[in-house]
Amino acid sequence: MEELVLTTQDNISITAHLFLPEKNDHKILLINSATGVKQQVYFSFAQYFARQGFTVITYDYRGIGLSKPAHMKGFDASMRIWGSRDYKTLTKYIRTRFPVYKKYCLGHSVGALILGMNEDSEIFEEFIFVGTQNAFVGNLKLKTKIEAYLGFGIVQPVTTGLLGYFPAHWFGLGESLPKNCAYDWRTLILNKKSTNRLLDKIDDHSKKLTQKVFVIRAEDDVWLTEKGVKSLLNDTYPNLRPTYRLVKVSESEKKEIGHVNFFRSYNEKLWNVILNVIK
Repeated sequence: MEELVLTTQDNISITAHLFLPEKNDHKILLINSATGVKQQVYFSFAQYFARQGFTVITYDYRGIGLSKPAHMKGFDASMRIWGSRDYKTLTKYIRTRFPVYKKYCLGHSVGALILGMNEDSEIFEEFIFVGTQNAFVGNLKLKTKIEAYLGFGIVQPVTTGLLGYFPAHWFGLGESLPKNCAYDWRTLILNKKSTNRLLDKIDDHSKKLTQKVFVIRAEDDVWLTEKGVKSLLNDTYPNLRPTYRLVKVSESEKKEIGHVNFFRSYNEKLWNVILNVIK
């Protein structure tokens, strides 16, 4: 594992890790993280794919994990910046260092939503979506819908306004987020256009993507619904060619997958679900 520090077009340092295989199959997998999820969560998964011959890259968006500033209040970041600058810095690096490799990108949650914010998404042969959807409350189940209205309608804007950033860890929602990342997340939940509303505010390349995409949804992911997943593929990425896979709780050794735990080492047996598609 090799640590990389890459510099964005606006001079922000993005910390990434490169996992190199012993037997190189000249395939590269970029992992776009979920909101507030540090790249270390994906290390076991990355090491597994490196053992299968893949070069793998993980990274933290600005404001998260190893790419976090000393002070969050007033730090300029948004999900739109994650897609158009941070993710773009990684694709630029991949184009330069691995020009002839077969390229794959895994988008976990928001990591799939930002693909349309970067024209370089065209370099990937195939995408893997894990735990992602158009997260509008209208697509959610009743209990989650109520939690979303309370959390994103009241608690999140109030705490973000008071502190100048969103202390997501107080609510079990991962790493603290820069203010505008939190507000973009709120848009995804409360605006009926969801992802498309963020794309309205930026150069939108989502309709140009025509690759295959393997879409994974965990049976016990309470924040995800089939309706929301289909909305993302039909309304945001209508020209991608999806194959869907529902991963059942019974397939997990711990009977636990949820929104993040697909990537935990105890679910290593599930990773063949992806390997068998892109090997």
